[in-house]
This record gives sequence, C-alpha cells and structure tokens, in this order.
Amino acid sequence: MEAVRVGDIDVCFEVHGSGPHVLLISGTGGDLRVDANRSAHPLTDGHEVLMYDQRGLGRTSKPDEPYTMEQYADDAAGLMRELGWARAHVVGISFGGMVAQHLALRHPGLVDRLVLCCTSSGGAGGSSFDLLSLADRPRAERAELLLPVMDTRNDLSTDPPTLAPLFDRLAPFMAAPPLNADDPASELGARRQLEARADHDVYDRLGEITMPTLVAGGLHDGQAPPENVERLAAALPDATLRFFEGGHMFLLQDRSAWPAIVDFLAP
Repeated sequence: MEAVRVGDIDVCFEVHGSGPHVLLISGTGGDLRVDANRSAHPLTDGHEVLMYDQRGLGRTSKPDEPYTMEQYADDAAGLMRELGWARAHVVGISFGGMVAQHLALRHPGLVDRLVLCCTSSGGAGGSSFDLLSLADRPRAERAELLLPVMDTRNDLSTDPPTLAPLFDRLAPFMAAPPLNADDPASELGARRQLEARADHDVYDRLGEITMPTLVAGGLHDGQAPPENVERLAAALPDATLRFFEGGHMFLLQDRSAWPAIVDFLAP
C-alpha cells in the first residue's frame, strides 16, 4: 500500500493487474484493508486497477473539516493525475457511484467508460437510504436496522430470521467494530463522509454525462432501490441499464454481475 499527496491530503492507494486503466471507487466506509484478496479482484483480469481509500477513511488523511462531494471527485481526479493516468474507465460502487457522477461532471476528460453500481443521483432521481440518520445508533442496532435495507428479502421478524444469500456471513461483519474503531479521527472521517453524502444531488445535470455508462442495480436493493436506478439510467444520454439478482451487495450475490461489467468495459 502506497500514499501520494493529492491537494491537501495524503491518499493511500494500490494498483493491481495490467491492461487498460480502471479507477475503482469504493462505497461508504471503504477501507482497502478489509479485502484481503484485492489483487484477485474480478477487474484485475485484463485491467490495471487503481483502488484507494477516500478522504476520511482507511489510511488516507482525515482532516477535521466538512467534506463535499466535489472534494471527493477532485481527490479521485488528483490521484489519477499524480499517477500519470490521462484517462481511465471509472467504476463507482454505492457512495463511490455518487463520487463517480461528480467526477464525470467535473473532469469528463478523465473518464472513458463509466459504471455506476447500486447508487442514486439524488434530487428528483431519488436519494439512497439516509445512512446519516443511523450514525448515532449503537453499531449492532444499526446493523439490524440496515439488514432489510441492504436486501429487502432480509426479514428479522421470522424465527429463525430470513436472510438473503450472503447475509448469513455478512450480518456478523456488519455488527462488528470497524477497523480503527478506537481512533477518533476515523470516527470523525466516517461521519464527514455521511454528511457529504447527504448533500449529493446531480439529477438536473445528468444530461451532461455523455460517456457510455452502465447503470447496474440489485432487484432487492432497499438502499439504492430499483426505481432510483431506473431514473438515473433514464436521465443519462448514453446509458445501459442492468439489474442483477441481489440487493445492495448484488456484486457479490450474483456471479454474472462482474463479468457483465468487464464485458461493458471491453473495447
């Protein structure tokens, strides 16, 4: 794991694979250290993939000030430029999809093809579930409330609870303390991300995002529900819409999802 100065922060990043450049932008609370198999990511077979910890998260700087979606987009653009990447395909997941929308608007020359997964445009296109509203709840309670949001098939009222595929393993992880749980700066950075996320709204500007875009959603996603995903795709000039079997974690629940993304990125 390396770090480079980007504007006012040090950004922690990794590059894996070889081939056409792909910038992968992670979701809420993303931390590179959580995934032990980063070098085996599905995108690294045939692509050189840039992954990084966003502002306030992981091992990237966590300045004690409000963050904006524009800053997140500029961080991504600055990282690409620092590494000498003139252009790249961009894949944004959940919050990362929101950042990717701002990146495509603010720095369109950097983006070849765009993939927006399980995400929303905000505004009239609909907002993703308000995670900030749960930020002050105990982690175990927050995880319990989020289970039916992450996948609408999850039902804790049954005995035993009804869990969608993957969530038998994911539920304990959601309730466990995060990395750096004892670090006040990490807690602050995570909250700053949620505050910036709450202000995300680019719906009225989606017509300016003209590069080919794959908009992908989960059929059972309650966080970025299918109607949001449909409105996002409908407002983009050159969008392909795909739904997959799963909820907010459809990329892990449906084995056809990543191959479909790889196919979309193929020249």
